[in-house]
Amino acid sequence: MYFIDKTGRKKLALLSLCGCALSLALLTATFRQTETHSPMISAVETNHFNNTCPEFSKTVNPNEWDCMKCLKSSPACGFCASAANTLLPGACLISNDVTKDLCHKDKRAWYTEGCPSKIGWLAIVGLGLYIIFFSPGMGTVPWVVNSEIYPLRYRGICGGMASTSNWVSNLIVAQSFLSLTQAIGTSWTFMIFIFITVAAIIFVIIFVPETKGLPMEEVEKMLETRSVNFKFWQRSSYHGQVVPTKKTSSI
Repeated sequence: MYFIDKTGRKKLALLSLCGCALSLALLTATFRQTETHSPMISAVETNHFNNTCPEFSKTVNPNEWDCMKCLKSSPACGFCASAANTLLPGACLISNDVTKDLCHKDKRAWYTEGCPSKIGWLAIVGLGLYIIFFSPGMGTVPWVVNSEIYPLRYRGICGGMASTSNWVSNLIVAQSFLSLTQAIGTSWTFMIFIFITVAAIIFVIIFVPETKGLPMEEVEKMLETRSVNFKFWQRSSYHGQVVPTKKTSSI
């Protein structure tokens, strides 16, 4: 609430969205780098086990296989990393509990959901930055603005509609995230989120009014004009303005 009252609703929302976009860009770059520079598959390492991935054993060019291609193959396969270094060429094996135990017995790491990377820590940094930017801005500003922009007679139903839209959107993101990562990859999934964030920035700049320091009556009067203000750094011209009232003559 301190940042909202000090900075203003619109500015804080824009700063939050810009920070979220940068955080998502970092996540996109990290996962893209991980996908394109994953450890290679070694035929020697793979032949060390008896549970070779069927698709790998049929391939004409085994030297072109890497960890990501192994994990995307069908039936489901996993990557058994090199015992010396997880970034060195490893084995592509069919994914089951027996193979997993064999890999662990050789003191190797077993991967089925992602590949080893030396920059994996950047994903944690990107996620942390996203939470830091989201919490004080987009985590609170929409609820504050929602409580200010609706007329009193519609405030209850409009607030309920906004809350419902928020939770339905959360449900869609939660249910579609894993499907998207499997269909188009993690990096492209975060790229879609970047486009949505940029669209939100444009929406806030054009349509969201700055209500900092304005009483409810002035906010309602300002919204009645239905004006579009692109200069988000300027305070509303309605701030401190007295709403004129009609004069009545007495007989």
